[in-house]
Amino acid sequence: MAKTKKTTPEETLRALYNLQVIDSKIDKMREVRGELPLEVQGLEDELAGLESRVEKIKAEIESFDSSIADKKNTIAEAKEAIKKYAEQQNKVRNNREYDSLNKEVEYQDLEMQLAEKRIKEYKFKIESKKETLDEAKALHDEKKNALELKKKELKEIVSETEKEEEILLQESEKAGKSVEERYLRTYKRIRGAAKNGLAVVPVERGASGGSFIKIPPQIQLDIAARKRIIIDEHSGRILVDAELATEQAEKINKKINRLLK
Repeated sequence: MAKTKKTTPEETLRALYNLQVIDSKIDKMREVRGELPLEVQGLEDELAGLESRVEKIKAEIESFDSSIADKKNTIAEAKEAIKKYAEQQNKVRNNREYDSLNKEVEYQDLEMQLAEKRIKEYKFKIESKKETLDEAKALHDEKKNALELKKKELKEIVSETEKEEEILLQESEKAGKSVEERYLRTYKRIRGAAKNGLAVVPVERGASGGSFIKIPPQIQLDIAARKRIIIDEHSGRILVDAELATEQAEKINKKINRLLK
């Protein structure tokens, strides 16, 4: 059974910095897109909300229309009842029957008045809902046009960098495979917690990249010796010496440029 080749600390540091250089290029590329993907998502969410709102208003208008139809039926039935009671009044034999029928007529008349009042209320509500519907439709069209423009803008930016990003993602995956699993997990954890995505940084002017806190001289010597993996106690990042960083950055840049030709 073949033995697994043991990786030296220096080889690990070079592999980690290679990965960082590639991932930083991907980060920079995605920064160019800025907030566009989020803006597109936001507009899509707004459109979905407006579409739901439009459908809800339409359903409410339909409900009022249905209620108006019901009230019109009520009026028609009341008119028929009044007509029937009027005919019966002509055939009554005493005042008590006449008064009883007269009360029925009055009741039906009140039913008609109430139904007509409700119809007016529903019509008023329909007009109000139609105004709201027109406003929602206009806003929907406005957002839809804005979304189409944002999508077009995003597509243009993506198409310009699509090939390069694809190559970088492939190279990032390859670079990650050359790093021991435990160090790769550490790299991803640090990178995920850093706002700028930097997990591996060179020592610059006696401090870790992007920091102003000086690193003790002995630690700087240990970093330059490349005998072990050193993590900055202040920033929590993996440290490499400037010479190694320059060498690996040049190698990666040459490789990427060659692949893009």
